[in-house]
Amino acid sequence: MSAAQPPNNPTMAPVRGFIPVALCPIVGRMFGTGAVLCAMVLSFLTWWELDIRPRTDDAYLRANIVGIAANVAGYVTDLAVVDNQQVKVGDLLFRIDVRPFQAELDVALANLGYVELEISALTNAIVQREAEVVSAEAIADYNAQYLARIEPLLPKQFVTPDQIDAAQRNVRASMAAVLQAKAGVAQAQANLGQIGDVNVRRAKAQATVVEKQLNVGYCEVRSPVAGYVTNFNISAGQYAQRGSQIFALVDTTNWYLLANFQETDIRAIEPGMEVEVYLMAYPNARFRGTVQGIGWALYDPDQGSHGVLPTVSPTLDWVRLAQRFPVRIVMEGTEAKAPYRMGATATAIVDTKKKREVPAILKPLLPDAIERWLDTLTVPATKQ
Repeated sequence: MSAAQPPNNPTMAPVRGFIPVALCPIVGRMFGTGAVLCAMVLSFLTWWELDIRPRTDDAYLRANIVGIAANVAGYVTDLAVVDNQQVKVGDLLFRIDVRPFQAELDVALANLGYVELEISALTNAIVQREAEVVSAEAIADYNAQYLARIEPLLPKQFVTPDQIDAAQRNVRASMAAVLQAKAGVAQAQANLGQIGDVNVRRAKAQATVVEKQLNVGYCEVRSPVAGYVTNFNISAGQYAQRGSQIFALVDTTNWYLLANFQETDIRAIEPGMEVEVYLMAYPNARFRGTVQGIGWALYDPDQGSHGVLPTVSPTLDWVRLAQRFPVRIVMEGTEAKAPYRMGATATAIVDTKKKREVPAILKPLLPDAIERWLDTLTVPATKQ
């Protein structure tokens, strides 16, 4: 038995899906033309948006890192924090054995007391030397007066030449004694170490006491900033070297974004512009920031400036390598449910606040309503 044949009805046109076969070429052309026009419109809007709102996904969240090291060397006796713990300014981090430094402080205090006794003795010595000067000057005055009295008696032979010579020797000897006594005063004053209102002996001893007091205080290491403990790998009993970093703190008081923009985009970016930031860790959250400045230099291997200048790897474009310069963006505060983490990947969109005019070549092609709508997408630039 043969298969059933469709009814032969000349009034019904064949269809393909829901579209008559005769209309398929027309619908296809309309669909293709519409797709091309949509692509052109979307390309134009994309160019429009990127030109007034440059963006980059080559951006990373940054914070200042404070290395924690001991100012004195010694054994760690107490640890007050753990890794990734949040700390405030002044919180205790760890302690170092204070006993050796306390002993040095006790010696310095005892030495200060001994210096005070020395200063008192040297002050009395100066008084004694000054009294010797007065005595020597009195003897010198008497010898000079005696010589003046007997010299007129020599022609009358009331005195002998030997007596005159002896009197002259006494005058010279007494004058030398005066000079010696004055030198003794100067030496005593030098030993006292008094310069103006400052006694250098006392100042030196006091400075030593202050130094030892600082060392005792350095045995307690406290947090200089508010932040989080990181890279914590120390235990009680470990010997801490002076100046050697033990762990680090992430300073959470100042967060910033280093966004690497292409050199073709930075001409539209200026300090003070607002920035929208999206972090990969919180895709549905929008953060705010402000452009602080644009980098002026990049690392050049020929200049040997590695570690001093920022290093940004160029990205391959279609024809040429577009260099990227770091733009520093100061971040606003964050909420507890979306905390910042250093190194987080981010996308930065700079709002230039500049008005983009519709190109003259496109104005005849755009209806007035669309042109007015495009004008609403931008905000007129404010005068700087």
